[in-house]
Amino acid sequence: MKTINKYIFILLALSSFYNCDSFLEEDPRDIIAPENFFATESDARQAITGVYAIYKNNSIYGQVGLDHFYDNGADIIEPNRVANFVEAIGNYTMNEAVADESVQRMSVGDTWKDFYKIILNCNIIVDRVDGNAAISQSAQTDIIAEARLLRGLAYWHITNLWGDAPYYTENININQIRTLGRTPKETILEGVLDDLEFAESKLKSFYPEAQRGRASKWVASIVIAKIYMQEKKWQLGLDKCLEIINNSNHKILSSYADVFNPDNEYNSEIIWSLDFAKDIRSQYEEGLVDVAGGTLNPAWGNGNWRPSMFNPRLRDEPKNTSQRAALSAALTARGEAFNGTGLQIASKDFAAKFPLNDLRRPLNVLDSYLGFELAFPYMPKFMNLKLDSSPRFNHSDNRMVFRLADVALMAAECENERPGGNPTTAYEYIKEIRERAYATVGEAEAIKGLTQAQFRQAIYDERKWELAGEAHRRYDLIRWGILLDVVQNLEYRFWKPNENIRPHHILLPVPLSELQLNPKLLESDPTNNGYRN
Repeated sequence: MKTINKYIFILLALSSFYNCDSFLEEDPRDIIAPENFFATESDARQAITGVYAIYKNNSIYGQVGLDHFYDNGADIIEPNRVANFVEAIGNYTMNEAVADESVQRMSVGDTWKDFYKIILNCNIIVDRVDGNAAISQSAQTDIIAEARLLRGLAYWHITNLWGDAPYYTENININQIRTLGRTPKETILEGVLDDLEFAESKLKSFYPEAQRGRASKWVASIVIAKIYMQEKKWQLGLDKCLEIINNSNHKILSSYADVFNPDNEYNSEIIWSLDFAKDIRSQYEEGLVDVAGGTLNPAWGNGNWRPSMFNPRLRDEPKNTSQRAALSAALTARGEAFNGTGLQIASKDFAAKFPLNDLRRPLNVLDSYLGFELAFPYMPKFMNLKLDSSPRFNHSDNRMVFRLADVALMAAECENERPGGNPTTAYEYIKEIRERAYATVGEAEAIKGLTQAQFRQAIYDERKWELAGEAHRRYDLIRWGILLDVVQNLEYRFWKPNENIRPHHILLPVPLSELQLNPKLLESDPTNNGYRN
């Protein structure tokens, strides 16, 4: 069920997320107004739902906001044409001013602002719920734990994207926020672990159907494990991964395709996905403000935009352009359309290297459709061509964030890297993943019995094939210390990221508008992550 979406417009009384020049310029009335709410448990829970709504903004998970940071400019995703508004990160032409340029609420600046809105709102929730006599003690604990999880997740992303950043966990006002400098990443991550460990200890391990879309304790667990791996605390990372594998209700599915089945969006392999619903606007009056700011555009709906970014665009297909009318007719007969943008497709290198005998390939590299050879390779596991249930920019598809296969691969990596680790033991953690990816046991076990160094490389590749396009790859390449080597040795279709990339591109610049409002953001690093060198 798409339950969280039912409350989006209720949230307008709690939190309005208007477009503005800068987060620091926003009036506190644009955030949660604590003096007017939290008179009941329902008020507090609706405020939590408002935080989820921000996570679904285009700048984070609603379109391809985080995809740009975690996938584009690596070796999996690239557009099928020169496209200026997605170029800066993917082609490594980013600078402070470009960071503020927003298209469809999707820019570095929008992502910065929305993460800090999440943080400010979560701080208010924690402050106003703790000790609130109108809310039962058990509800207080549950609400605070969820707020701290969502806050910790936001700060984790911030450290990945910007490194050192403003950090605060108190309910302070905008004027106080404007005076904050950048806190070291290591200090922020200590606070993130504290938030996540609290959430892990208090949240439920599973939510009933009516509450699907909420983040369970296992979301906290997987981010904790990722932080341990960032810090090369391999044994702690392994222990946390095994807690998830052994104690959660999540299971590896026997079919890779089933993981991405839009008719089974809450399958047991998925640890967390954000739920979306199409045509939510039709349930409400004309002219209401949507959660992303501005008035709703009836032509674009209020569903998930992301599948449209992966769907093909008919004007680009098929390879034999004389067959375009025939392809269009074939699609129409199936109630489908190539009505996407083609801006998120399999990269040239990825499509060329994906093993032909790997059963995951058809879900990650689509070369032909309905008998028509395509001009570009697409990633069908994120596509939805159905016109009736999934129109352009108005898809009801969930946005998958974390799944168990990622955890299994993490466990294998931790086992291989930890002191005294065994690559053969490490293989056992991904045995199910390998066996569903190949037709024979012999093919699956091709990476069994390797040395530590060989298995490390195998994990690099296995995460690439298994988790392609799921917003992990660039993060992985950075933590492995190989982003520059990988990018510099690839050939791309249109851009030249292999020529443009520099060592400082492992982080983003703090947007210029934020620096102008708060010069203290430059005190600890006058270079702004290397973008002023």
